Amino acid sequence: MGKRQHTAEQIIVKMREIEVMCKQGMSVREASRQVGVTDSTYYTWKKQYGSMTTDEAKRLQMLMKENERLKKLVADLALDNQILKEVNSAFC
Repeated sequence: MGKRQHTAEQIIVKMREIEVMCKQGMSVREASRQVGVTDSTYYTWKKQYGSMTTDEAKRLQMLMKENERLKKLVADLALDNQILKEVNSAFC
């Protein structure tokens, strides 16, 4: 069985569906199976997304991508800096 990638919006919608089913008397395991995920996936999502709205989740995803881009940029600059230091020390 392949691993599915859910968007943040899809995750929040599925979490809300599971919560509604649980309030109607269904167990978390039954509700999550009905939505199409495992109960451990639900708990992982709950830990990560908690009580976020879809707009907050979109913003979180956008910030995570921006953070990843900036980390790569800093790593590239640090590498360039190290190379220049080595070249400079070779000529001095």
